[in-house]
This record gives sequence, C-alpha cells and structure tokens, in this order.
Amino acid sequence: MSQFYMEPTRILITGAEGQIGQALVRLTRNDPHFSVTALSRRQMDITRREKVSEALAAELPDYVVNCAGFNRVDPAERNPQWAYEANQKGPALLAEICGDMSIPLLHLSSDYVFDGHYASGYTEADDAAPLGIYGDSKWQGEEQIRQQLPRHIILRVSWLFSDSGSNFLLKTLQQARSETRMVAADDRRGCPTSADDVARVLMAILQQLVNGAEAWGTYHYCGAEITTRYGFSEAILAAARQYEQLKVSELVPVSSKDLPDEAAERPASSVLKCSKLLNTFGIRQRPWRSELQRLVRELYESGRLEQAQSRGVGAGDADQVAEA
Repeated sequence: MSQFYMEPTRILITGAEGQIGQALVRLTRNDPHFSVTALSRRQMDITRREKVSEALAAELPDYVVNCAGFNRVDPAERNPQWAYEANQKGPALLAEICGDMSIPLLHLSSDYVFDGHYASGYTEADDAAPLGIYGDSKWQGEEQIRQQLPRHIILRVSWLFSDSGSNFLLKTLQQARSETRMVAADDRRGCPTSADDVARVLMAILQQLVNGAEAWGTYHYCGAEITTRYGFSEAILAAARQYEQLKVSELVPVSSKDLPDEAAERPASSVLKCSKLLNTFGIRQRPWRSELQRLVRELYESGRLEQAQSRGVGAGDADQVAEA
C-alpha cells in the first residue's frame, strides 16, 4: 500500500546567530515537516543584493524568516547609517527579491515604532511615531515590505530576553553577581517576551500559512502580564536566588531620566495588544514569568551562565530585539 508523503516546507532563516534565530533553529531541528537553512550575517548579509539573490536562488525556500537587523538602541543614535542599512535597506532588498521569486516573507519588528504615550498599549492599527533612529529604521523597514511584497507577515515583539546575546536578563544577572547596588526604571512599562516564545509563535503562523491561511499583514506578540523594568528586575533576581547567593543587596527603583548612559529616548509604554494574533491565528500569549523561571534554571544547571559571564555577554544595550 502506498503511503502519502509530503515534502517538508523549506524555510530560510536570516540572522541565525541572534536570539530568535537561534531559538528557531532549536525549535525546528527535529521537525520532519520543515527543512531549515539558517544563515548568519556572515553567510548572507541582507544589505547586499548579490548575497541575497545567490542564497535564495540556491535554496529556493518556500518561506523566508528575517531575524536579521541592527538592534542596539543607543549605538543607532550614534551610527544611524548602520541602523538604516540593516533595518530599512536590508528588508527592502529581501522584500524585492522575495517578490521576484514569489516567496512570502516573515519579518520581525519592534515596539519602538511607537512613542509610548498610550499607557493602555498599542494595536496594529495605531499610528507609528518612533522616538529615535532605531525605532524609525524599524518602521521604515516595515513600510518597505508593505510596499513591495503583499504576501508578508510583520511580527512586532517587545522586551526580548533569552539565554544568548545581549539582553536585559543576562545584563541583570551579570550585574547582580558583581555589584551590591542596582537601579531599574519604574516608569517604563512593557511585557517581557522570551525568544523561545517568539520562535513558537512564528512556527505556529508558518504552519497555518502552509495549510492555506492567507492572513497576511502586521501582528503583535509579547509575553502575558504588564510590568516595569524594576518589576522585571525583581523577578530575575528572585529566580536567580533559588540557585545562588547574589552579591547585590539593594535594587532601587528610579525614574528613567536618572538612568546613566542612554543616548536614545525610550518609549514609556511598550505594551503591545495581541488580540489580532489570537483572533486570526488562535495564538495565545504565554506568561513571561514561567519562561523566565525556565531560562534561569537552564542557565544555572547547564553552566551557560558562567560561560556567558566569562565572555562578557550581557553587557551593553539591553533593549535590543530581533537579532539581538
């Protein structure tokens, strides 16, 4: 008796060494329904037309998932050309070439396209009003995709954290192990979101697209429960104290205006409303606290926290997203 066989869906991931890129690779590693090619910036620079054309022609993917980008908020203010190259020009090239080859594109964007004045949160229909270079470059990249490629998904995420790269979780753990006093903003509100959770959402969307869904457009996703940077820091320290006695003895809530070394203005509210994603794809938000507990446990039990600290990972800009 012959058995029906379906070829695995071919996916090309850009920015594969970033937080979400790595999470996607882990999630799809043993999935027989998908054949994944994961390319780092060194392997395919999305700002170089010939590299993008060569990679897509060689792999002929069914879908491209763009996790690449310049995602350091303060350096973007000092080096705007880097931000616009990666966040505007790169997505524009991807959209153009994907359009020529009839390949849908899934692209990651950011809560920084908004100015943060809506304390209740932002829907996909709200007007963009970025405060700085990083947010504007992400918005311009979104617009390029919308103009050039009808079959696209833009997924905005916020307050990304993971066990790799430079992000708020690793920076907080590094400080807590080396300093006695820490400060955190208590006037910035948002929803922390794990990179593994974003990877899960992307794959859930892809599975429905493969099965015939035509729900193209822009969507929001973030972890469930609004908190502040101070509240997120408290949760990180509480999780870490289950595994070691931290050096830090004082966590002080401060105004964001009193934080040192910030070249870029940040949104006061990074809350994203995710009902469109739920109503369209049936994808629910997951609590970020359970994801945080899992990640911290894995960092300690695997020894990766020691490895990250020895490399200095976690220092730098903790507000980066996507390919952070």
